[in-house]
Order: sequence, then structure tokens, then C-alpha cells
Amino acid sequence: MLDIECFTYLNRALESSLAPIVIFATNRGICEIRGSDILSPHGVPVDLLDRLVIIRTLPYTPQEMVQIIAIRAQVEGIDIDEESLAYLGEIGERTSLRHAVQLLTPSAMLAKTNGRDAISRGDLQESDGLFHDAKSSARLLHEQADKYIT
Repeated sequence: MLDIECFTYLNRALESSLAPIVIFATNRGICEIRGSDILSPHGVPVDLLDRLVIIRTLPYTPQEMVQIIAIRAQVEGIDIDEESLAYLGEIGERTSLRHAVQLLTPSAMLAKTNGRDAISRGDLQESDGLFHDAKSSARLLHEQADKYIT
């Protein structure tokens, strides 16, 4: 996140005649503004926060994830059946949409290696077992920290 000096610069830039459009994305709660001891929502100074339009976003539903993954598979020219799409939706709900989408290509490669054109649920399960999402990777590193050089 930005520090207090950056926020000061942004405040000044927003007051100029050629004010830029600035978009912030954050999931921080009440926390310190970097470079100060001031607590503020999202780590943004209150005077700048008063000038912002806050748009609340919600996580994707499994159905929305399935739609997004289906579009991505179509764009990439990957054949996938409805059962496999539903399973990718479950993976996306458990991990993240990014991880579920990133499993498409390795699963397609596994399907081609096995002589099939379309991805099956088994291909997805094998790919999911081979590749970790960011959260499970971090958890694994934390659990096995004593096995790594520090």
C-alpha cells in the first residue's frame, strides 16, 4: 500500500486542473497508514477517503466461476464437458478463480497425452494434485518451515 508521502502527492494531484482518475483496490480493514502512526480505514488518510467513491465487491458464486471458466476454455480452444466445468467451479470456490483457470492448460495437456481431445474430471484431479494454489502453498511452507534454510 502507499505511504503518507504518496497520499500527500495524490491529494495535490487530484486538486489540479488536469486531475487524474485514480482507482484503489484494497481488502485492508482499519490499519496504520504507512509512514505514520495514524489508524485509518483501508490504510488511506481520512481526508482522501472522504473524496472517494467506495464500491463493494463480492466473491464470485460457483455458477459465475463456471461461466467464466467456460468462456476461457472456449477462447483457448479447449474442449471440456459440463461435469469437468462443475468440478473446476468447486476448485475455484475452494481455492480461487485464478487457480481454477490456470488448471485448464495442464489438464488439456494431460488429456492430449492420454489420447483424448476433451478434458475429463480425472485430468483436473491430476492437475490439481500437481499444482498448489497460493494459499495452500503458503500453508505448506509454513508447516514445513523447519525443513528449509532460513
